[in-house]
Amino acid sequence: MSKNIAALSPEELLQKIKDWSKELGFQQLEVTDTDLTNYEGSFLDWLNQEHHGEMDYMQKHGTMRYQADELVANTLNIISVRMDYYPPDCEAAEAVLNNPEQGYISRYALGRDYHKLMRKRLQKLASKINTEIGDFGYRVFVDSAPVLEKPLAEKAGLGWIGKHTNLINQKAGSWFFLGEIYTDLPLPVSNHIAESHCGNCQRCINVCPTKAIIAPYKLDARRCISYLTIELDGAIPVEFRAAMGNRIYGCDDCQLFCPWNRFSVPSTEKDFLARHPLDAPNLLELFAWSEEEFLKNTEGSSIRRIGYQRWQRNIAIALGNAPHSAEIISALENKLNNSTAVVIEHINWALQQQHESKSPG
Repeated sequence: MSKNIAALSPEELLQKIKDWSKELGFQQLEVTDTDLTNYEGSFLDWLNQEHHGEMDYMQKHGTMRYQADELVANTLNIISVRMDYYPPDCEAAEAVLNNPEQGYISRYALGRDYHKLMRKRLQKLASKINTEIGDFGYRVFVDSAPVLEKPLAEKAGLGWIGKHTNLINQKAGSWFFLGEIYTDLPLPVSNHIAESHCGNCQRCINVCPTKAIIAPYKLDARRCISYLTIELDGAIPVEFRAAMGNRIYGCDDCQLFCPWNRFSVPSTEKDFLARHPLDAPNLLELFAWSEEEFLKNTEGSSIRRIGYQRWQRNIAIALGNAPHSAEIISALENKLNNSTAVVIEHINWALQQQHESKSPG
């Protein structure tokens, strides 16, 4: 164990860690133990019902997701942090959703990819701890390993898991990222699960375009637009295409209409500022991008992860859902000769939608 930890009480060390975390841009830090027994059953039930869809990584690690010491040996406690991300001064989300000529991109993806940024900050936090007390065992995670981050955050006291299955903080809403440090440090744990304040509210359930929230606290990812536009490879089921509207990367509806987000505060992180024009992009302009332009314009962005084919596939659906337009039809037809089979399928669907929506006469 470390050489200087005896000089500080666990409470004093934790307070230092919390102070350092704020200096590094985290809005909150809490600590929990590793016991996820109360969450194991619901997670396994979710898998058994195949609600994870094609996200095979959710099950291939076995018990590692809820047995922390299988992932990182000698883990005693888990530090859980949140970082607000809603970009300031971006185009109003509802205005974009209501404009069929524009494409809606989930607000978390408008700036730089959060994975690297948060990992670096967590690594800096660990280095500060190391400087203070000497060597200790740890490993940092940001959505990058078999970690049940929302149950850990809830158990640590960062908020409660809402009916939409996202974490909600009573003072900050839900527009934030989560990260973890698995450690062998004997820190005081809160283990104070925040009381749910969803009450009788069902806005998230009612507004979900594809009815992916099949019951309070139960999400069928196979119906979720975020899953369909980001995780799913291949064709998007026809039954969901019209409901997707102009959502081309992710979906925020369950958060946009959550009453608790009236308490959210825009992020002060420069890297989370919206890249022009991704907060209110013109669909035809995005569809015209070549693969090289797509890679250039999404460099350093989470969007790049889905690749050019899924990008074109998603935009084709949005164009099909737009009002009849000769310009849209021409743009779709021009892509037929140089697209993959999957994209062509979605272009043909979009063309059919365009022709069917043409006004009589």
